[in-house]
Amino acid sequence: MRPVRPEFVPDPALTRAEMESLQLDVAAAATWEDAFDFDPTALSLRADHTLDAATDSDDRPLVAGVDQAFLDDRAVSVVVVRRGETVVERAHAVTDLEIPYIPGLLAFREGGPILAAFAELACEPDLVVFDGSGRIHYRQAGLATHLGVLLDLPSVGVAKGLLCGTPDDDVDGRPEGWRTPIRADADVENAAPGEQIGHAFQSRQYESRPIVTPLYVSPGHRVGVGTATDLVERLCDGYKLPEPTRLADAYADEVKAEYA
Repeated sequence: MRPVRPEFVPDPALTRAEMESLQLDVAAAATWEDAFDFDPTALSLRADHTLDAATDSDDRPLVAGVDQAFLDDRAVSVVVVRRGETVVERAHAVTDLEIPYIPGLLAFREGGPILAAFAELACEPDLVVFDGSGRIHYRQAGLATHLGVLLDLPSVGVAKGLLCGTPDDDVDGRPEGWRTPIRADADVENAAPGEQIGHAFQSRQYESRPIVTPLYVSPGHRVGVGTATDLVERLCDGYKLPEPTRLADAYADEVKAEYA
């Protein structure tokens, strides 16, 4: 796969001001409403985590998980694509990292390496799940939004920590399946105060310790706020992380071991 919007390819040589300006342009180009062709219920899992017979067919959407591992100053970027429970393709790339991690500018460090992995991919996913933020971002253009717009693919960001925004309710120790809105605060540019930009979602929980912390889910591109969390809930198969990124994480470790 190649970028559909090459003008948004993240260039780590830009100044910080130029990077932030480009992110504002990306956010302006993003669509945060449902604009996809697949049936969301085709991702459903029953309570016992087996596939619903009605949706177990070749018509199920292709869902990609994206993750990375790191080897000193190199990134191991992977994309794992599944249809139902079947992995149909895996792609990876090992590339140099050109800048250090800077909060809010992750796409300029890791976006190029991830695009290199997508360049090795033969199929076109119907949905991409990123290990990173979407709209829950200072300029509403986290990794999932930036690359979702670049590739013009429906995308969702799933982060393990909250970069910005304010949850409606305290998130500690919540039961499995619980969610609460994340709303824009003064740290989020070009959003109305209190506008909903994502959810804190409790995908997994134990009845006693250790307490599992929630995920922070937000739309990347061509997915609405509520739908983004609904999709992630359908993709969690008894684990904290949705299955696409869980598989991508495992594949990234596998590739890293080969290069190490």
